[in-house]
Amino acid sequence: MFKVIKQEERARRGVFSCAHGGTVQTPVFMNVGTQGAIKGAVSALDLKELKCQIELSNTYHLHLRPGDETVRALGGLHRMMGWDGPILTDSGGFQVFSLAKLRKITEEGVTFASHIDGRRVFMGPEESMRIQSNLGSDIAMAFDECVENPAPYDYVKKSCERTLRWLERCKAEHSRLNAAPGCLNPGQLLFGINQGGTYEDLRVWSMKESAKLDCDGYGIGGLAVGEETAVMYRILDVVLPHAPWDKPRYLMGVGTPSNIIESVWRGVDFFDCVMPARNARHGKLFTWQGTMNIKNERYKLDDSPIDPSCGCPVCRSFSRAYLRHLFKAEEMLAMRLAVMHNLWFYNTLMERIRDALDHGEYGAFRTEYSQKLGEAFKG
Repeated sequence: MFKVIKQEERARRGVFSCAHGGTVQTPVFMNVGTQGAIKGAVSALDLKELKCQIELSNTYHLHLRPGDETVRALGGLHRMMGWDGPILTDSGGFQVFSLAKLRKITEEGVTFASHIDGRRVFMGPEESMRIQSNLGSDIAMAFDECVENPAPYDYVKKSCERTLRWLERCKAEHSRLNAAPGCLNPGQLLFGINQGGTYEDLRVWSMKESAKLDCDGYGIGGLAVGEETAVMYRILDVVLPHAPWDKPRYLMGVGTPSNIIESVWRGVDFFDCVMPARNARHGKLFTWQGTMNIKNERYKLDDSPIDPSCGCPVCRSFSRAYLRHLFKAEEMLAMRLAVMHNLWFYNTLMERIRDALDHGEYGAFRTEYSQKLGEAFKG
């Protein structure tokens, strides 16, 4: 399923395989299609052209709309959205954090007030596994609690222990569902999730105990939710040495190009983040010379591409001036083109990271680009 084929310091170059899509090259960025679509009018057909390897969708949102039973009746998420590559579904655990004012946590699970219509929705480990089984994803994430940072030590400790108990229940239900007649994807994998806030001892305990359950991979959750970037890197430095070497490591919800470069250096294999699509919809674009706000007046008469060194479909065909005009005119095409550019950039960033690792030059790549890609575009 996963094999490390090269290493530079702690950075890992690997290959990953699952039920759909053949071999995935890692490190990899997973493009976020929360409700089965990339926000900004980007389809599964576009994802192929934009070099996406893995698509990620949200268990909670698809459970509410159109309903996981509906998705199953349509042949699963792959068939419904027309995507034949790997899909990872998160567990709904992040909504325990993001919908904090609309939920109640017990040992059994979490009761939400739907953000759509207010109806009560219960989700626990077993429910999350059943929903993800109905979606037919290739990677199911265990149900967990993502706590805000900072949070009191005693609360984080209890939450961490409960998340481990939930993982045990997830694993049992996941195995049962995979073996059940009529299972949509019997080869569905299960990733556990490391929690523990910003407390090093809890993070290490969580990883060690989760590793005993022998999941197919491990997410590092609960980071980039309020703590400083230096704290996130410190937690990665502490916890990753205790992660199983032969299993993928997935840093959930992270991040900026610099975050990705620095986290690969520390040993992370999988990433996802809404940032490239969300920023694009507001006119913030990523280039190899830093970030650009395409709405700026300076681009009104600029007929050059967003990034002359970029080979994306947008840079091959349209100018900065045209894209700026589309944003000012509030045309839907503005968001679509901007999202396509940013996703291409992120997927190309991962290609260049893998190429640097292949040639033993990742240290030099990190030195050149980690800071530069976070700075404002000066060209």
